[in-house]
Amino acid sequence: MMKRFGTGWSSGLLGVIIFSGSLPATRVAVGGFTPLFLTSARAVIAALLGAGLLLLLRQAWPDRRDLPSLGITAAGVVVGFPLLTALALLHITSAHSIVFIGLLPLSTAIFGVLRGGERPRPAFWLFSGAGALAVASFALVQGTGGTLAGDLLMLAAIGVCGLGYAEGATLSRHLGGWQVISWSLVLSLPVMGVVMLATWPGGFGTVTLPEWLGLGYVSVFSMLVGFIFWYRGLALGGIAGVGQLQLLQPFFGLALAGILLGEPVAWAMIVVTGFVVLCVAGAKRFA
Repeated sequence: MMKRFGTGWSSGLLGVIIFSGSLPATRVAVGGFTPLFLTSARAVIAALLGAGLLLLLRQAWPDRRDLPSLGITAAGVVVGFPLLTALALLHITSAHSIVFIGLLPLSTAIFGVLRGGERPRPAFWLFSGAGALAVASFALVQGTGGTLAGDLLMLAAIGVCGLGYAEGATLSRHLGGWQVISWSLVLSLPVMGVVMLATWPGGFGTVTLPEWLGLGYVSVFSMLVGFIFWYRGLALGGIAGVGQLQLLQPFFGLALAGILLGEPVAWAMIVVTGFVVLCVAGAKRFA
């Protein structure tokens, strides 16, 4: 049991590290692509890769009873979160948006209770809530790099992403982590394919290499590879508990935003991030 728990946390941490590059990469990519095209293109590319894995490894079709849950997962993590964050990053910096990721553990834990049937101890909510409150307070008082429109879009993105994480993790318990994200991507392929064609740019001559690399990262790693480890971690270690690892994501993301994009990282961001990272230890203990 302890080995399974430890494997879940290590797998979840690897997923978080991969996800940490998502917002900086999206910030770069929206410089060359519209949010709708970026959202649909990354989903189509990942869906084709996922379909290839399913065919190569001869996976059986999911049961009909799993289709509604796969639809919810796809709506949350394939469509909702990528689109809402891409729209938000037209108004705010990636460094500012990354701090909102500190709210994801609380969102995931809430939906883990509602959709996954988990029951963390009361002390868990104290630590998780403290981290979320710190992030929310920072967003309200910190003006640098943020706007009301961008902040509201990020809050909406956090809500739908938490639902998609919890729903996918619940499915992963019997369907498998990489199978869940692959089938969710395949399920969304017809709609995302139409949207991609409808928003196809007139030309790509002005798209720079970093913008292409940003699209590549969010398509392959953020949309597929990261979820393979993340859903496995949530399924093995528990949705509410392993979900607290997302409190570490701002740490990694802020570093990437500063190093790769040259964006200013205020000391207030580091202080808030450091505090919410401390909360993960307490939440883990009482999950």
